[in-house]
Amino acid sequence: MLMNQIFDIRTEQEFLNAALEIFRYQYDHVDVYRKFVDYLKINPDDVTELSKIPFLPIEMFKNHFVSDQQVLPELYFQSSGTTRMNLSKHYIADENLYRESIEKSFGQFIGPPEDYIFLGLLPSYLERQNSSLIYMVDYLMTKSDKPENGYFLYNHSELLDLLNTLTDRKVILFGVSFALLDFLDYCAAHPEDKILKPSEQLIVIETGGMKGRKEEMTKDELLSILQQGFKTDRIYSEYSMTELLSQAYSLGKNEYRCPNWMKILIRNAEDPFAYEKEGRTGAINIIDLANIHSCAFIATQDLGKAEEDRFQVLGRIDHSDIRGCSLLVSGQ
Repeated sequence: MLMNQIFDIRTEQEFLNAALEIFRYQYDHVDVYRKFVDYLKINPDDVTELSKIPFLPIEMFKNHFVSDQQVLPELYFQSSGTTRMNLSKHYIADENLYRESIEKSFGQFIGPPEDYIFLGLLPSYLERQNSSLIYMVDYLMTKSDKPENGYFLYNHSELLDLLNTLTDRKVILFGVSFALLDFLDYCAAHPEDKILKPSEQLIVIETGGMKGRKEEMTKDELLSILQQGFKTDRIYSEYSMTELLSQAYSLGKNEYRCPNWMKILIRNAEDPFAYEKEGRTGAINIIDLANIHSCAFIATQDLGKAEEDRFQVLGRIDHSDIRGCSLLVSGQ
């Protein structure tokens, strides 16, 4: 079956063939997705192109069991939030799919994990359970197998000392945005004995998110501050979410590229069934073919625009009302 070969996709036709196969499989085996498609009065046999595939609103992961009825979940990931209420849950039926997606997308854009030391500055994620981001970084650390690998909560002094001893090593620092800024504030407040040494080997990968702890800013503003503070132009970004098993990467600018089995479509923010032309701003729809056993077609609440083989993330849609959900929300 094509859907067993998603990581080998190389052409647009191969992507389309796999996407259509997975779409029909999920219509048959993912109850909430079938109800959604039926509510829209769409006949799966009539769907022959990507833009005609129905994209499930991401909010459905908060209130519904979005999972393949043919297999039992091995684990689940849960979104972050200020309360324990109404958080998204993504049930994972095949843990190896996630691991393969992590390793292959990282390898496609950055390189073999074995080449790097991995450090994590992810306090808000470490402080809760079932984080897909922590699972990802854990897996990369396992593949790397370096003794220096490790996480840092708020012990900025220890992180600074370690970074200063690793200036001649290939290091990747994964960090949520507010924590990276807090770390740079710490460095700036201790100039006499806590100077961060520049390193040509350091890569910082910010994963987004102020979590209400810092003033929101544009991506360009954030990247500029991080470049100056860490004394490197190699400030990368990772784009994913609880509801996805794949990751897109930006290598130095707010321009993300997807792995071969993932694709971005930009829908009209007012009409969820219309799509914007290349370069126009709209809402982000994601096809993640690694989501074989949940839903591979997700309508997010992120704003963005796409050109050629790259896309930008520009913010969030506020107070939006996704059509076609009332049947599912009411549980009918």
